[in-house]
Amino acid sequence: MHNPIRLYMSMSLDGYIAGPDDRPGQELGRDGGRLFNWLDDPESDGPSGQVYREALATGALISGRRTFELAGRWQGDHHDGVPILVLTHQVDDGDVPPGHARFVTDVEDCARQARAAAGDRPVMVHGASAAQALLRAGQMDELEIHLVQVLLGDGRRLFDHLGSDHIELDLVRRLEDRDVTHLRYRVRRPGEAA
Repeated sequence: MHNPIRLYMSMSLDGYIAGPDDRPGQELGRDGGRLFNWLDDPESDGPSGQVYREALATGALISGRRTFELAGRWQGDHHDGVPILVLTHQVDDGDVPPGHARFVTDVEDCARQARAAAGDRPVMVHGASAAQALLRAGQMDELEIHLVQVLLGDGRRLFDHLGSDHIELDLVRRLEDRDVTHLRYRVRRPGEAA
């Protein structure tokens, strides 16, 4: 397979990726930081350390605009100077993103640019809207879900606006660690058998 476009996302068991009222100054929403307790020791030799190192070995990043803005635009560098492609509906005149970031308005063009920029490395995806757009366009290859054993009850859901199309997934890896299960799914293409 070509270099995969892979979502990396921490999610509560009830499907939330941020608590309620996510905004600047409270980027993960109320109590949303709970979804990232598994990252307390990113240098560990355990499964969570492995997943963290894999994420940082990606060669490009696709982000939704909202995620990009809430993250303070990562000051133009998410990790190791890799290109950041920000999927957005519109670009305002004079709004030039910092550092290694650039705006892209077409989802297929965004995927194409990200794969080319990443070389032979995977492409990381951040953000619910970017993930949903890539899934709807048939451009997402894998989902790496860090499933946290908590019910947040409210907030921002990962798959709220996917549409009614059926998307089949194949579980290709499951890693258990303290307070999290790392699940990697391959997105099955339409008509592809299990």
